This record gives sequence, C-alpha cells and structure tokens, in this order.
Amino acid sequence: MRLGKSSSAWWGPPKKFDPRFEERRISWLELFYDLVYVIAISRITHHLAMHIDWNSFLEYACLFILVFWGWLNGSLYHDIHGNEGLRTRLMTLWQVMIIAALAVTIDHSPGWYRNTTIVFMFMQLFITYLWWSVGLYDREHRRYNLPYTTLFLIAFALMALSLYIPPQWIKIIAPLVIICNYAPPFIAQQLLRRSSMDLSLSSSMAERLGLFTIIVFGEVVLGVVNGISNAEKLNFTAWINFALALSIVFALWWIFFTMTSNRIAKTGFVKATLLELLCVPTLMSLGLIAACSLYILDPQNASSGFHFFFSIALTVFLAGISLMMGLLEYPDIVGHIIRPVRISLFVTACVFLAFFLVARYLELSTMYFLLMVIIILIAEIAYLNSLYYNLNVEEKAKSSDESVKPE
Repeated sequence: MRLGKSSSAWWGPPKKFDPRFEERRISWLELFYDLVYVIAISRITHHLAMHIDWNSFLEYACLFILVFWGWLNGSLYHDIHGNEGLRTRLMTLWQVMIIAALAVTIDHSPGWYRNTTIVFMFMQLFITYLWWSVGLYDREHRRYNLPYTTLFLIAFALMALSLYIPPQWIKIIAPLVIICNYAPPFIAQQLLRRSSMDLSLSSSMAERLGLFTIIVFGEVVLGVVNGISNAEKLNFTAWINFALALSIVFALWWIFFTMTSNRIAKTGFVKATLLELLCVPTLMSLGLIAACSLYILDPQNASSGFHFFFSIALTVFLAGISLMMGLLEYPDIVGHIIRPVRISLFVTACVFLAFFLVARYLELSTMYFLLMVIIILIAEIAYLNSLYYNLNVEEKAKSSDESVKPE
C-alpha cells in the first residue's frame, strides 16, 4: 500500500471535490467491486433468457438500468472521492454485499419481485448516503450533492410505494424511479456552471466503462456456450453454428473497442453524462444477444421470434456505438473520417432490420442466419478498415510530397 498525503488519516475521509482529475491507475479494490457485478449481470441475463418476450424484456431493462446505475454511482464516487483509507474499503464492501444479495433474489421465486425491490431499496439508500456524506466532510460540496440526495430519496420512496400498489401501476412507477436516478447530473451541471466549474469524465472512469463492457461481452460468450451445450447432438452443423456465433461476438467486440477504446470523452459534465447514458441501451442490447443465443443455437427452440430480437439487438448496438462516437475525442488525423464511420454504422444497423424482414420470409436455418449476420459484420469491418488504411496512404503521400519540396 502506498502511503502519503491521500491516506493521512487511517479512516480516510472522502477526497475533496476537485474537477481537475489526476491521472491514476485503476485500483484492485475497484476491480474487486466490478467482480460482483459479473454475477449480477449474469443473473438478470439468465432471468431474461428463461422467457424472452416483451414483458420479460421490460423487466430486464429495468433491472439492467438500476444495476448499471448502482455500478456507475459507486464507481464515480470512488473516482471522485475515494482513497486508500478504511472508510472507502468498508463502503465498497457494503456495496458488494448489496449487489451479491441482489443476485440472490433475482428470479428466486416465489416473491422475487418483492425481495429484489427491497434489496434495490437498500442500494438506493446506500448510494444516497454516499453522496450526502461527502457534505459532512466538505461543506462546499453540499450544494452540488443536493440534487442527488433529493431525487434519490424520492426514487427510494417510489420503490417503497411499488410494494403496496397493484401490479399495473408498477409500469408507471418504474420509469419515474429511473428518471429520478438519472436526472441529478443535469441539475448539478447548472450549479457547476454558476460556480464557473465543469466536470469531465476522467480517463480512469472511461477505462472502468470499458471493463464493464467486457463483463457484458462475457455474458454473450456464456450465452453461446450454454446455447450449444443445450443442443441434443453436437454434430458438424452444431460446431459450425458455434464457430459462427463466437465470430459474431468477436466482430462486435472488434467494432466497439476499435471505435471507442483509448478515447476520452469531450469536455463537459453533460457530455460525460450522455456518454454514460448511451452505454445503457448499447450494453443492454448485448445482454439481449446473450439471451437469444441460448435459443438460436438450440434447434429445438430456434424460431423467427428469436431472430427478431437478435436483429433488434444488433441494430441498437451499432447505433449506440455511432452515437457514442459523437461524444468522444479523436486525433485530428482521423477527424475527417469519423462522420463516414458513424454514418456507416447507422446504415449497417438499418441493414440488420431489413435483413430480418427478408430472412423472416426465407425461413433461414440457424446456420444460414448466423452466416448472413457475420457476412454483414465483416463487410462493415472491411469498410472501416479501408477508411483507416486509405487515410494512412494519404498521410504518407502528403509527407512524401512535403519532403521533396525544395527548401
């Protein structure tokens, strides 16, 4: 353990708010914190996979949005106020306990909804305490955390109310809870602006978002493995489907991290928040792909309905990447190809929608369906690479021309 000014007190009160982030490495504590979310994401994805329909998807969406909200706020708190003191470690431990308890209650019939909601209420109250407690140590920070504590407590009250109202009203309560949880940054931005301050996404937090994405990608790989494991016969066709499915996962990984990795968010608290929000539908679509893979790869359960959800998920994923790119900084050298890349991703997203409509009437088998998906993705990757390598050729030609100019 490194000892210094940041750990001057053994209890380690929260770091004071400072919009100027210092470059730092992600700690082992943060990685351990992320580990428990692997289990939570796995459980809610399994919950969706057990019965894929619109109602189950809405349940999955609410669970994913709230789980991501818990991870995001815990991660941001550590990024802004965390240190090496005992307090930070205990706060992380209690969050780990809450998320582990959440993983236990999800889909644990009977009464899973009530039990899961109660655990979410514990998480809600604890996250609220985290932001509120900073004001105990840093009086200047109180006006910034007021929107968080106020709206988070309203969301807590709405969760409690949902336990005592008819089920049909929950469809109204759930969106209100989500709005209350995700609205505070937009209000805090106004307070920061009045103080002539702004807050951007740190490089360490951008890396944390990438690690969370890897967690969800892991669920997609698991969905492929479980799907092929459920097949009655592991014949040649089954292994071809397995190879095609994993190739699709790899192609999605390739596109996502080629376009977004090692990039910092554009300056501004609102832009950073919008980037975090865009992660929600983009990563949710990966979870839907994982759930669909469980059935698409099993000939006994494969149907056009699962092909539809699979195609919708691919559409949302690629469109999400395109939108995220608009909030990321890129070197000047590649600046003029960013727009064609974003348009290309949107076009490919639309192609997947059109592809499903065509495939629906052709009644493609699983192998041919997966083959067409990977062909479309490979075509997209080839186009993106051609843009990049043509850019390198242009730069080399430009450098060569400049080198032969007379002095």
